[in-house]
Amino acid sequence: MSAGADSLTNLADVFEVFPPELNPHADAAVSHLVQWTEERGLVGNVAARKRFEHADFGWFAAVTYPTADEQGLCLVADWFAWLFLLDDQLDDGGLGKDPASTGELMSQLFEVLGGNGEDVATGAPALVTSLADLWRRTSAGPAWRERFVQHVISGGLAARWEAENRARGTVPDVESYVENRRHTGAIYVCMDLIEVVERLDLPAPVYESEPFTRALRSACDVVCWTNDLYSLDKESALGEYHNLVTVVQHADGLSADRAADRVTGRIAGEIEEFLRYEAEALHAWPGHLGQLSAYFAGMRSWMRGNLDWSANTRRYRDAAANQADPAEYLESALVKTSAGELDEAR
Repeated sequence: MSAGADSLTNLADVFEVFPPELNPHADAAVSHLVQWTEERGLVGNVAARKRFEHADFGWFAAVTYPTADEQGLCLVADWFAWLFLLDDQLDDGGLGKDPASTGELMSQLFEVLGGNGEDVATGAPALVTSLADLWRRTSAGPAWRERFVQHVISGGLAARWEAENRARGTVPDVESYVENRRHTGAIYVCMDLIEVVERLDLPAPVYESEPFTRALRSACDVVCWTNDLYSLDKESALGEYHNLVTVVQHADGLSADRAADRVTGRIAGEIEEFLRYEAEALHAWPGHLGQLSAYFAGMRSWMRGNLDWSANTRRYRDAAANQADPAEYLESALVKTSAGELDEAR
């Protein structure tokens, strides 16, 4: 099953409204990320390192946060690596098929986010200890932290929802999938980081206003659905059906190519919605034009940068990587404590 070359060509045309950008500190972010993942014990064996390098998360950060300074870009690159390594554990391995174990790991992550990143149990999994390091380094006010944690919690609940679907063999309906996809993709979390690297402090009434929230939701959907188109082959090779193309195909009895075309059309529609609500938000809050303009610029960069990275990363287009045995690159130290290990077979 494939999204089809025509769908991806048409998708590229849809994004012409957003010009590509690249952060000048891209090379520094790439170098830093290699060092950080090694220091935190996130990537160890040869297969995991090769797969990680092919993904090129440092470059991904550079095209989605083009105006961040070097320190900020290195921070978001680390967040990207952490989020994608967690995603692999949930999507590709036994963890994501076990709701109880998924919930247990999420509880450990939430505990870190409930503090300041200083108190982490001895022998905690690498995903937990590295999150504590990220949390200590992410400077933001209490309102931002509360919202960020709520977005992470929503992601954890959505991950458990996916795990329950896998355990039952349930293909979700389109509406449920779309709602949960924004959170399983952690895209709200990534959008939150715009405020950190741009040093913004958007007031709650502005953030919670209808035009802003609708624009943000459209941007999140564009990113997630674009990712679904490019990751379809990889996920299909692993038997994963939490993908909008697969869900639409199942719901409407379409071929994979027709379903991919329909998803491309939905992406085009959401880009139009984003532009409409962006204009409404800027008109509604003239006293916050500077911060809003910076935030919307970040959303635009995210949508375009995600397209460019998805089209170029070997994470999705390398057929050999798509067919690799997850046991070769999913390292148990990321999710296992030194005292008690997860039974990956269950």
